[in-house]
Amino acid sequence: MIFRRFSGRILPAISDSCKLQFEAKRSLRSDAALEAITNALEEKVPNLVLYNYPSFSGAFSALFAHLYHSRLRLPCLILPFSSVIPFRIEDLCLEGFERCYLLDFVVPKDFACQKTACEIICFDHRNSALIRIGSIKEEHKKRLKIIVDTETSSSKAVYKYFSSKLTDKTSSEVEALSLLSVEDKSRVESVLDYIEDIDLRRWMLPDIKAFSFGLKDWRSRINCITNPYMYEQLLKISSADLIAYGNSYFSSRLLDAKKLLKLNKAFKIRLGRGLYGECLGMRADGNHQLSDELGKLLSLQSSAAGLRPIGAITFMQRNNLKMCLRSTDAITDTSEVAKAYGGGGTSSSSSFIIRMDEYNQWISTL
Repeated sequence: MIFRRFSGRILPAISDSCKLQFEAKRSLRSDAALEAITNALEEKVPNLVLYNYPSFSGAFSALFAHLYHSRLRLPCLILPFSSVIPFRIEDLCLEGFERCYLLDFVVPKDFACQKTACEIICFDHRNSALIRIGSIKEEHKKRLKIIVDTETSSSKAVYKYFSSKLTDKTSSEVEALSLLSVEDKSRVESVLDYIEDIDLRRWMLPDIKAFSFGLKDWRSRINCITNPYMYEQLLKISSADLIAYGNSYFSSRLLDAKKLLKLNKAFKIRLGRGLYGECLGMRADGNHQLSDELGKLLSLQSSAAGLRPIGAITFMQRNNLKMCLRSTDAITDTSEVAKAYGGGGTSSSSSFIIRMDEYNQWISTL
C-alpha cells in the first residue's frame, strides 16, 4: 500500500497499478482524490479546500490555506479542482464538512444549490465571475461568502485573508504567528506581484514576459495529489530566478534568429498586394518557433529600408501557409492586415492563413 500526506498527516492512497493508471490519465477526479475525501469525512476533517488547477494563483492560494491550517494545527484536506474534470456533489458530500474554501474560482451552480450547513467561501478576480455570481439565486447566496475583486488577483486576496485570520487567532498570551517567515515573505510577495500582473492582464512589471516563461516550467508541479512537495517548492520560487531563466532563453532564441537571418535573405512583400504597403519578409519553414524574434528583427530592418516597420514571417503549418506579422513600432497596427484575411492578433503581433496563389501575388515583382 502506498501512503500519501495531506496537512501533515499520513493517509492510505491508491495501489501501484491505480497510481500508474491515474498518472497516465492526469485526471484530478482520481481514485486517490476520492479516497482522500472519504478518509477526511470518516475522520471528521472540518475544512475542505479546493483550488483552481492548473492556475498559479490557485496553487499559491492553496499554499496560504495550507500554511494557515498548519500553523493552527487545524485538520484540512486540500485538493486541486479542474473545470474540465470537476468533482461532483456526490463526490464531495459537503454536508460532512464545516467549511469549504474555493480558491481562484467561483462556486459552481450545483454547489450553490446544494442544501448544506457547510460554509462556502470562494475567491476570484475574473470579470466572468461577476456574471456567474449573478446567475445564482438570492436564496442560495445567503449561505455563501463570495469575494471577487477584479483589481486584485485571487492569490493576493487569499494571502491577505488568511494572514488576517491568523493574526485574529493569535491572543496576547500566545506568541504571534505569521503566515510567512521573514526569510520567505519578500520573495513570495514579489512572485505574487508578478502573478497578479499576468492574472489581471496588465503585463507592466519589468521582465514580466521572461517571468511568465520561467513560470511555465512549474505548471506540472502544482498538483498537490501527484506532487506532495508542492508547498515547499512554491515557497522557494524566486521571481529573480524565473526572470533570469526566461531572459536566458529569449537571448538564445534571439541569437538563433540573427544567425538564421544571415543565412536567409529577406525579400520585399507587398501586403495585401500593396494595399497595406510594403515590408520585408522571409520564409521560415522548419524554424517557425523563431517567428516572433525573426519578425521583430525584420521589422527594424524594414523600417531602416524605408518600408513599413513590419516583419512578415511565412511558413507551412499543417498543410496551410501561415503568415505572422510583427512590429516594433508603437503606431503600426499589424492586425488590420491579419483581420482582412481572416486572422487576428494585436497591433504588434498578428497572424493569418494565406492561400499560396495569394501569397505569390504579394511577393511578385511583376
